[in-house]
Formats: sequence, C-alpha cells, structure tokens
Amino acid sequence: MTNTLYDALFAPHAQNQAAFLECDDGSVVSYAAFVRRAAQIANVLTDAGVAAGDRIVIQAPKLADTIALYGAAVQTGAVYLPLNTAYTEAELSYFIGDASPALVICDAKDATAVSRLCADQNIKVMTLDIDRMGSLSVAANTAPDTFNTVDCGPDDLAALLYTSGTTGRSKGAMLSHKNLLSNAKVLTEHWQITASDRLIHALPIFHTHGLFVAMNTCLIAGASIRFIDRFDIDLILSEIPQSTMLMGVPTFYTRLLSDARFTRELCAGMRLFVSGSAPLLAETHTAFETRTGQKILERYGMTETNMITSNPFDGPRVAGTVGYPLAGTQVVITDNGTPVPQGDIGVIEVKGDNVFQGYWNMPEKTREELRSNGFFITGDLGTMGADGRISIVGREKDMIISGGYNIYPKEIEDVLNDIKGISESAVFGVAHPDFGEAVIAAVVLENQSLTADAIAVHIELLLANFKQPRQFIMLDALPRNTMGKVQKNVLRYEYAP
Repeated sequence: MTNTLYDALFAPHAQNQAAFLECDDGSVVSYAAFVRRAAQIANVLTDAGVAAGDRIVIQAPKLADTIALYGAAVQTGAVYLPLNTAYTEAELSYFIGDASPALVICDAKDATAVSRLCADQNIKVMTLDIDRMGSLSVAANTAPDTFNTVDCGPDDLAALLYTSGTTGRSKGAMLSHKNLLSNAKVLTEHWQITASDRLIHALPIFHTHGLFVAMNTCLIAGASIRFIDRFDIDLILSEIPQSTMLMGVPTFYTRLLSDARFTRELCAGMRLFVSGSAPLLAETHTAFETRTGQKILERYGMTETNMITSNPFDGPRVAGTVGYPLAGTQVVITDNGTPVPQGDIGVIEVKGDNVFQGYWNMPEKTREELRSNGFFITGDLGTMGADGRISIVGREKDMIISGGYNIYPKEIEDVLNDIKGISESAVFGVAHPDFGEAVIAAVVLENQSLTADAIAVHIELLLANFKQPRQFIMLDALPRNTMGKVQKNVLRYEYAP
C-alpha cells in the first residue's frame, strides 16, 4: 500500500530516536514515539467510524497529540480540517454544517457546546486538553501502536482549510497529498533545512504557515522543533541561543526588536528567520538587520496555494519584495487574465502542483477563481521586476491582514448591520505598528443612543477576537462615489494613524 504524504513525512521516522517535539511541559517526543502515537490515534479514529475521505474537524489546543492527530488523519486517509481556536460557537456551527465531518475534536472545556452543535447531525465528538486527559488521548493510550496505513494517491484530499470570502461565508480550500508534499519538498530544499536544525515554533497550528510550512518541512528534514504554545517573548529569547530557525509573522519581529535583550550576540547561532502571513514593513527589515546582522527571509503564500514565492536563502533578500516563484510554481501578473507589461501592476495568478483542487461544495466559486488552464487568481495585486522578483502592492479586494490573520470586512459588516440601531457600516484596515493592520468600523446609526461599547459587547460572542473592530467611528453617512459604491479608500486615508 502507498500513501503519498504518510510515506514521505511519517514512515521514514519509524526508527528515528532523534527529538521531534520539545514541549512546554518539558516532555520530549522522539520521531519514533511520534509515529507510534499517530498510529494509536489512527486506531481510535477508525474505531470511531472514520473512513478514508471523511472530514475530521479539529478545534483543539496546540499539543503534541494535536500534531499526532494530523499524522493519524493522513495515515487513515481522512481529511484534516483545523479551525482557529478563537472561532465562536456561531462560527463553528457553520463549519460543521458545511463540512459534514465524521468526527469533531475540540478542547475538553468546549465539549458541551460542541456536542450540542453536533447532536442534530449525529456527529461524534472527542476531546483533547492540556492535561492529556481528553477522551481522544485517553483512548489512544491503550490502542495498538501500529496501524495498516490506508492507500492514498497524490490527488486524494488530505486537508480542508477554510478561508473567508469577501462576499460572505468562508470557503473550504481542498488540498491534496500532492499539494502539500510538493510544497514541503521545495521549501525544505530552498531553505536548506536539515536534521541539524532546531525550529522555534510559536505559531498556531490551524493554518498553512504553522501546520504545513513549519511541520511538513521539519518532518521531511528530520529537524527538531521547540513546540511553544504561543508567542512569549521571554521564552522565545531563552530558546534562541540553542536554536537555528524561527518562523513567524511580522508581529513576532516587531516585538523582538522592542526588547533590548534581543541582540546580535543572542542570535549568533540562528541561521534563518522566516516571515510571512502578512507584509513586513521595510523599516522592520532594516532595523532587524541593524540589530542582528541577519536579514529576515520573507515569503508569500495563500491557503489555496501553500507557498508561492520566497526570497532566496543564498542571495539578496530585498525589503519590500517577496522574492521569486518557487521551483515548479508559475506566477503571472495579469489584467483579467492577460499578462501585463513587465513592472506594471496586475493581479497575481499562480499555477503548480501546490495549487489547491477547488472550494468545497462551491463549484461556481471554484470556476471563478481557478481557471481551466490551472492558474489560480489570487486577488492580490503585484508587480514582477526584470529579474523576476515579485512585489505585493495591495489587494484587489478589501481583505485586512492583522497579526497574520486574514480578515474579510463583509463578514463583520453583516454582523454589525444586523444590530438594531445601526443603519449601515463599512469595515476597513489601517496601518498598525505591531499587527500590520488594525480593524476599524465606520458606523451610521439610526439610534443615536447606541454607543461603541454597546456594539462591542453585542459582537463579542459572534466574532472571533481578532475580527472585532478596535475602533468604531460614528458617521452621518458613508462616503460614496457616483455609482453609490462605498469608498473605503477615503476612509482608510482619512482615519490612517
């Protein structure tokens, strides 16, 4: 039997006694122990009725068992569907309804609420928690530590990652074994990751960067990972001297630079600082090199494509650019599908083995964004220089990126506009020195007694914290052009910090 991802990422480590995950509680999970644990969880999944092709929804803490669950899903041929742990019950309800999973795995503290959501569809719920007493972990403890790996080919679905849409509900990007493996192989080679590396991992594991970029590259290389629950500057600083890599979002680097303990001497053993998920300001690049003598390596990717471009490992890393297309990936800059002249701004389109299969249950949206020739329309605006370097200059749509998270204004506006007393709203992003962008809401009131505090309380349980506006601006009317379209560019300019 062959399983494209399992055979490449997990099976080679069955006898590898080297450290894989070094956890916050002091425990160290070897590669061999990890493979056995994944097999135990795979047995639990099949006992729970999970079959090849079934979706498994995961909204769980960042634990070694959560990563082992990823390995188990691959081994059983199931489809791994991680969700942001900040999503509210209302948001979770949509994902469960849309994906129709065979199993939902959540934090033990959320079990009652999640079970209530799953009751109507008769979906089984299991738990993970930090004390290792979640029902999934407990069941795995007594399960066999071997499993007959399910046959899966390159085009079989491995993961379903939801990415919000500007026109409403989130879209599930279908990622195959080939999509994930091709990208991981290219990145491992491009960034020269080896078994000698030790990665500081402080990213969430529910999106492409923290899960597929970080985990899959280390698995291919056999590198070790200091597995940290979340960004903690004291902990990060203490781990840098014995590590070689850090993958982060711009916020990581601005916070490190704000601490006097972050010095050139501290970073002497580090060989790679990677930044992604949001644009990195040129001044951050400059300040980082001045402080450490090293340049951050910025790359560019999307949920639907994994990584598309990267600045070189050996060679100039130019601030303000995201580097060159990765090996096997084609990038074109277009105007409605027609390539624009070199240096002109256009929409970035990408083609390659890394590009997803389409959107779950959304054939029309798939046809809109994935051309018949295989090119995916990213919606990002960029330029390509004479040497092939790509620069991102903006976004065709109004997406906001804050702290590495993609935030779509329409979803927030729908929630605001449903509040009694609000006539209409416009949500937009403005520059923020720490998070990249901050979410701002301009609101037109019908009821002048409605306050910003009251609005904030109302949306608290309806939107994840990172989506909640940091400021409410009360206006008599929203700015519009002659066609009646709200001019968010005017709002961004007027309320820029």
